[in-house]
Parts: sequence; structure tokens; C-alpha cells
Amino acid sequence: MNITMDVPRTTDAARELRADLVERAAALRPLLSGNADPTDRERGVPAENIDALAGAGLLSLMRPARYGGLQTDHRTLLEVSRKVGRACGSTAWVTSLLNANAWFVGLFPARAQDDVWAETPHARVAGVVTPSGTARVVEGGYRVSGRWAPASGCAHADWAVLGVNRPDAEGTSDAVGIVLAPMSELTVEDTWFVAGMRGTASNTLVGEDLFVPAHRFHSVPDAIEGRYATPFTDEALYRAPFVPTAALVLTGPQLGLATAAVDLLVERAPGRALTLTSYTSQAEAPTIQLAAARAASLADSARLHAQRAADDIDEAARAGVFPDYDARARMRMDAGMAAVHAREAVRIVCSAQGASSFGESNPLQRIWRDIETGSRHAVLNPEVAAEIYGKSLFGIRGTVSLMV
Repeated sequence: MNITMDVPRTTDAARELRADLVERAAALRPLLSGNADPTDRERGVPAENIDALAGAGLLSLMRPARYGGLQTDHRTLLEVSRKVGRACGSTAWVTSLLNANAWFVGLFPARAQDDVWAETPHARVAGVVTPSGTARVVEGGYRVSGRWAPASGCAHADWAVLGVNRPDAEGTSDAVGIVLAPMSELTVEDTWFVAGMRGTASNTLVGEDLFVPAHRFHSVPDAIEGRYATPFTDEALYRAPFVPTAALVLTGPQLGLATAAVDLLVERAPGRALTLTSYTSQAEAPTIQLAAARAASLADSARLHAQRAADDIDEAARAGVFPDYDARARMRMDAGMAAVHAREAVRIVCSAQGASSFGESNPLQRIWRDIETGSRHAVLNPEVAAEIYGKSLFGIRGTVSLMV
């Protein structure tokens, strides 16, 4: 079921701010693309990138204005992370996830938000919402232990959002939750040895018997149904649906990677011959022309799917309407299809450019590795998304996953 679009539209001021932020991201492209290979090789986004992003305001998109944040919307985050992803997939992923985790904090009670930002308004937040830890009730809160991975952006964070199970609350909405803990109380284990998105440094967070005050716990089932603990109900951004947001924030970097791959094909084909043919310029060869058309169209399709989900999320939030199950299922499907189409666009470009795509000096091989890795995130699983969405079209709901 589609969300009704008879709701307040994005204001001119918001559109102008979005355009300005996207331009700021574009202005950083020479720096970020110049650092893309070292980011990948050294398995971490350099401080120079993070400082530049922060200086441009691109790490404060989802932070409440009450703490000096820009408090934009999900379409803005999508477009900014796409623009950053065109330069560096890992940097875009970290940009998107640091912002997304700030959004999660915005759902918590006011006291928890104050803990994170009242004295350090520029504090950054990493996290893993998968319930990989355990919370045990004690006086005043919980004792939390666990291992959480992959914690993208943890190398640049001051706080962490951590998913937990509460065995004592089995059968209630508090059985699964997210908690907030300072990074100073956690240990980071260097475990992120992967083929792609290597620069995200999505390592493992380890906590042992941490004390978490009661106000830093939020029920995940409540969040999935839009029952947020924040008292600031007039802030539209923090009325957005939990699971569609969690899926959508992963798509922006992949849109950027797909665009970057098409850019490289269009840029390089005119000056290269098509091996073992009479074509002295690939741009004159129908096989390359058709590949370029297919890849560009798929990159566009990916962007359109993601934009539709972002716009529906934002419009519903502005209207104060929580999307029903069927609408949320379609939003998750949109995010999954965006990832699939973006990945296929990159694959077509690599095939068109042949074996040279995988030379270490060719940025295509890094783009390929990054999108093949990032598009496999569990929340974007296209088969699961399709099953959820397909069942919802027939009125079958809630039988596959709670994450809708």
C-alpha cells in the first residue's frame, strides 16, 4: 500500500539546504577520491577525510538542531552519501552510518540524548543494532556484555548504539533493545579483514559488564512500530520509520559507486581500442555503447528506487503519519532493489572494460569490491525483501521477519 502523498511537501529552504550540502560534498571529491586508494589499502578512512566532512557539516545531518545539528531529512542524507560515494565508497559508508546512528540517538529519551550531546555537541556515534549482547537488570539500569560487529565508523566515534537481548523480558517489547554506551568503555578488536569496503574499519566492539542507565535503553519492537521514547514529537525527522530508515541509509554509498563506474566507462572508452576487433575507439563499438546504456540506466533505476523510499519516509514523517506494514515492506523492497541495480551497473561496466578492470591500478576493481561487499548487508537482502513485499501484496504480514 502506498503512502498517501497528500501531505506537507519539502520546503524551499530545506531544498536549498540540501542542494548546498550536496555541493559541499561535491567540493570534497578531489580530496576524497585522492585518498580512496590509501583508505582501502590502509583499512581506514583517514582523519583528513573525517575532518573535511565534519568541517562541511556533513557529519551533522541527522543530529538534532537542539545540539547544533542540521536535522535535515533522509533524502538529504541519501544525496550527500551518494555524492561522497562517487569519490570513495568506504568514506561514504562511514559518512552515512555516523549520521544514521545519530538518528537512532534522536529516538531515545531526552536524558539519553543529553548524555551524548549536551556537553559535547559534536560527538559522533557508531553502532550495531543486531542484538549481539545481553542486558541484565540491576538497580538503576542494566549490566551489558557482548561483542558487536560490524561497527562501521567506530574509529571516529565517541558513543555506540548496541543491540541487546534481555532474557528476563522474554515475550515482552523489552526483550530486544538498543542501548547507548561511551566508546571509552568499549574495546575495539581489529577484525575487519574483508575484500571490499575495507576502509570502513567495521571492527568488533567488545563490552564486559558495562553499566548502562535505564534511560539509555530503547525497545526495538517499540521502535519498529514507531513508538519512540523521544519527547520531542514535533521533530519530524525522528518520526521516520525505523526499519526503512535502517535499510535506506545503506543505499546512498552504493548509488555513488554505480555512478562512479559509469563515469569511468564514459571517460575511458573513447581513448581505448576494443581488443581483438577493428574498433580503435571503444566509444564507437555498439557492444560498449549498449553496455554503457544498460549500466547508466541501472544506476538511474537504483537512484529512483532509493529516492522514492526516501521521499515517502520523509513525507510521512512530516505529516506525522507512521507508514503501515505494507508501505514499510515496499520501502524495504525499494532499498533492496536499489542495491541490486547499483551492483549490476558496476558489473556491466567491469565486463565491458574486460580483465583490465581488475588491475590494481584501476579504481574499478576497488569500486567492484566495495559494492559487492556493501550490497550484501543483511538489511538489504533482496530475496528477504522480496518475500516480505510479495507476501504483503497478498495480505500476508509478519511471517518472515520483525524487521519491517
